[in-house]
Amino acid sequence: MRPGGRSPTGTDRHRQAVTLRCSTEQMSKTDFQTVGPRYRQPMNLLPFEKLPVCLPRSFMPADLDLGDWAQVAPLFDQLEREASACQTVAGLERWLLRSSELSAALDEEATKRYIAMTCHTEDPEAEKVYLHFVERIEPRLKPRQFQLEQLYLQHLLREQLPRPRYEVLDRNTRVRVELFRDENVPLETEEAKISQQYQKLSGSLTVQFRGEEKTLIQMARYLEEPDRGLRQEAWELVANRRLQEAEKFEELFEQLLNLREQIAANAGFKNYRDYAFRARGRFDYTAEDCLQFHRSIEQEVMPVLDSLQAERRRQLQLEALRPWDLAVDPLNRPPLRPFEKVEQLMAGTQSIFDRLDERLAGQFGLMQSLHLLDLANRKGKAPGGYQSTLAESRLPFIFMNAVGVQRDVETILHEAGHAFHALATRQEDLYAYRSAPIEFCEVASMSMELLGQELIEAFYGPAEAGRARRDHLEGIIEIFPWIATVDAFQHWIYTHPGHSRADRAAAWLELMERFGGDVDWSGYEKVRAHLWHRQLHIFLHPFYYVEYGIAQLGALQIWANAKQNKAKALRQYHCGLALGGSRPLPELFAAAGCRFDFSSETVQPLVQLVRKELERSATPS
Repeated sequence: MRPGGRSPTGTDRHRQAVTLRCSTEQMSKTDFQTVGPRYRQPMNLLPFEKLPVCLPRSFMPADLDLGDWAQVAPLFDQLEREASACQTVAGLERWLLRSSELSAALDEEATKRYIAMTCHTEDPEAEKVYLHFVERIEPRLKPRQFQLEQLYLQHLLREQLPRPRYEVLDRNTRVRVELFRDENVPLETEEAKISQQYQKLSGSLTVQFRGEEKTLIQMARYLEEPDRGLRQEAWELVANRRLQEAEKFEELFEQLLNLREQIAANAGFKNYRDYAFRARGRFDYTAEDCLQFHRSIEQEVMPVLDSLQAERRRQLQLEALRPWDLAVDPLNRPPLRPFEKVEQLMAGTQSIFDRLDERLAGQFGLMQSLHLLDLANRKGKAPGGYQSTLAESRLPFIFMNAVGVQRDVETILHEAGHAFHALATRQEDLYAYRSAPIEFCEVASMSMELLGQELIEAFYGPAEAGRARRDHLEGIIEIFPWIATVDAFQHWIYTHPGHSRADRAAAWLELMERFGGDVDWSGYEKVRAHLWHRQLHIFLHPFYYVEYGIAQLGALQIWANAKQNKAKALRQYHCGLALGGSRPLPELFAAAGCRFDFSSETVQPLVQLVRKELERSATPS
């Protein structure tokens, strides 16, 4: 998912990997089994039909209704009995695979319901089936999963399992067992329900623009128009529409804040930040490392951003940049319009992968044939974009809101990177290893943005392609300070219990001064103070944002490597992806040919590489 997008479903966490070896096997349509379980949710709510599964079930009944707890509970009973009966290491490994099968099936059920809800936020049936799982299944599921994890950690044969195969599994399981509290289950259920209300509210917002109803996402394209009056009109409409709902957004967030603080307290933490770092499995870096990263961005990135904004102001012949001046081409050339229809978006993206890598091309083509893409923006569709894995089918699904702008091309490349990550680990039978930590998941996606931009002529002529590449690189410079702002804001929020709305607004504005660049907000101070309302991660996924910055450093390293030797860089990319979540973050980065480090020592040369590329591509004004 992109920095402005949506994360996978709440159960879509500890997934993806193989063993320490790097798999280079090609995947084709013949890899799929065609017989799958019956799916009980109304199929007309989903953008795809019945899907093939990777392997037939060996533990669960094929026709199990995963939305009926009376059918699910006996399987947990059986697994609990079998755990104590395991007398050999091989038996314990078989038990882990049976547990994986159940976890993957439940995950896919939750994911499908989530997909249907985000595709149809105004459909009461979609909301109903999603909330049924959230309210009736997940609260019962969590204690039973906790019990299985306890049985695993306490098993006398666990220490005899081969190393290093199981060391990451053990580490992650210990944390989940350590943090689990029965009293937090209803709180987490309520948190999920309130999060859904945020999505519903955000997805419902529209404006009347020149006689037509437009979603806020559709309005974004007008910020690229050379007509400054038009840009201001469009920007003000969207800003004022969000302000109309400011009270609702604040109320929803405060409900979430109170729940999260109680969850942390129940688990024995002094604040939610410390709890979140533990819950997110941040074994390889600390909160202080993140604060240092903010300082590195301030030191290394902000001077480049300042120079880009000064040049933009000069080219636009303005005394000051206003919020509606940041997306327009500074030489007043027409906006980049890479496609009109989503079919053209898919065709152009396929062309990029055809030229980049045969394996990736085949995988994207497979996703199209299985209808695993919902790309077009429409009213009633949740905002943002995400990739989510259907864990039992072991297939990726991409959701986005395309309106025909360059950012849409970047988004499809980004989400395709996530999809390739999911497919790279398709042969891994341990559910827990079929996903990597987010910090590396985003390396997969952001690398694909950079590598794909090198072939962007699939959408443009030479001159426009150069513009698109430059816009993308400028976007990287711009996103680093925004990442620092959002992450630092969350550090402040969750380490200042009892703060008021005014305190929160003041903290946000202080960070905007630090990382916001040279933009004149006079007359729109209230809009600026509530700008964080648009950042869904703050509402839905607390502390899930700095990962984009860490991953961007990895992606830039892969891009730099590809400039020297593209074939080698792609081999390393595939190798890193194939490891899924089976190894710690530094090893995943190393497998992909990059360093896991986000100090100034790493940030500085990468930012300078981007700056040099921008200077090389500069167009005389």
